Amino acid sequence: MPQTLTSTSMFTPCGFSPHLHTSKEGEQGGLIFQDGNLTSASLDALIQHLIPTTDYYPEKAYIFTFLLSSRLFIEPHELLSRVCHKCIEQQRLDDPVLDKARIRKFGPKILQLLTEWTETFPYDFQEERMIGHLKDMIHRIAPCDEAYWKKMNQLLQALNQKLATLSHGQEGIVKISTAVSDKLVAFKTKPPSIQREILSVCSDPYTLAQQLTHVELERLSHIGPEEFVQAFVHKDPLDGTKTCFSEQKKTSNLEAYVKWFNRLCYLVATEICMPAKKKQRAQVIEFFIDVARECFNIGNFNSLMAIISGMNMSPVSRLKKTWSKVKTAKFFILEHQMDPTGNFYNYRTALRGAAHRSLTAHSNREKIVIPFFSLLIKDIYFLNEGCANRLPNGHVNFEKFLELAKQVGEFITWKQVECPFEQDPNIIHYLHTAPIFTEDGLYLASYESESPENQTEKDRWKSLRSTILGKT
Repeated sequence: MPQTLTSTSMFTPCGFSPHLHTSKEGEQGGLIFQDGNLTSASLDALIQHLIPTTDYYPEKAYIFTFLLSSRLFIEPHELLSRVCHKCIEQQRLDDPVLDKARIRKFGPKILQLLTEWTETFPYDFQEERMIGHLKDMIHRIAPCDEAYWKKMNQLLQALNQKLATLSHGQEGIVKISTAVSDKLVAFKTKPPSIQREILSVCSDPYTLAQQLTHVELERLSHIGPEEFVQAFVHKDPLDGTKTCFSEQKKTSNLEAYVKWFNRLCYLVATEICMPAKKKQRAQVIEFFIDVARECFNIGNFNSLMAIISGMNMSPVSRLKKTWSKVKTAKFFILEHQMDPTGNFYNYRTALRGAAHRSLTAHSNREKIVIPFFSLLIKDIYFLNEGCANRLPNGHVNFEKFLELAKQVGEFITWKQVECPFEQDPNIIHYLHTAPIFTEDGLYLASYESESPENQTEKDRWKSLRSTILGKT
């Protein structure tokens, strides 16, 4: 059923690298290690571990993990402020006469940290305060090397371009969503004279599967890794005054992607329930089965699940006479692949296979992995709910955030793949704007196609005809 709701160098060939330190077991500088891995620390110690010095730079995996999870405890602008303040203190950047030799060693490292931050979490820098801290730090080190000015301008230019691209994409998605919602009311009944159907726009299941993959990758590209954390923000028990991001729970791209899944479910159901003739409805069902199978072959599991969910909606599944005309063997195989039994064991096996193919791929076509998004969100939710953010001694439970970063980090590599298929604007436009029925509209269309079988259905049909068609 419908849902309710960078840098790749941090990854090893086997996935995210959890080994953030080679220290022996024990405590160093407020950081607790076990089997060579950082497991917990105070927030202050973790912030200090992020800060480069003349002879130290944090591992990429640590940078990603901490920048992702730290927003549960401290807002990004406050974190960057503290990082800059500590750098000023430790490198004595307030001294009347700067130690140029020292700063020439430190400068490239702090620039690298700021670059990684802007590349992986660009949405953080939509705030003027973030840009202010960034510029202030570079202004302090620039007198020691003129090249720092050039690097700052390059960094800001790349950041502005990325934010502009993301913003443009967001605006397009919002416009599409608004247009669709406006049409919901107007097209609750069957309008055969003005309703185009999918087969008149695209009759080739392979092509439609490829265009669905275009839509999926486009929408995925706008989701920031931080949205997975911000979706489940709770009050920090050590800060009784506020919840991080309480004023601005920035998850709009994640929510828009869930809405796309729901739209595709309803579009599939609408296309099946729309035709007046049983033979045509059966043809549409078989078409979508072929589309779903090709989505599976591509590695587009989100569209696959949306199509299966649309075909399993009650207004569609009750069309027994229609289904009797369908060759259902392929459909049952696909349903088996996405069976929720064993916590989606079959799907998870297929996903691992697609992920392995992606790691050894020689082309973008083989790199495509689009996970069933609702289940990814569910996994992250249960990881978040099942483990405390802080340990009893007040330390941050960094072991938990390593696992979180592993899941989110894998998703980031998948969403960066460029779609290898040629785009068809007409099909893409149809997928986004074709009128879809509401649930009531689907039931009415279903009853109009195949008469109600019991008194409950008859009563509902009569009620829907009255409310939607104005008939008795």
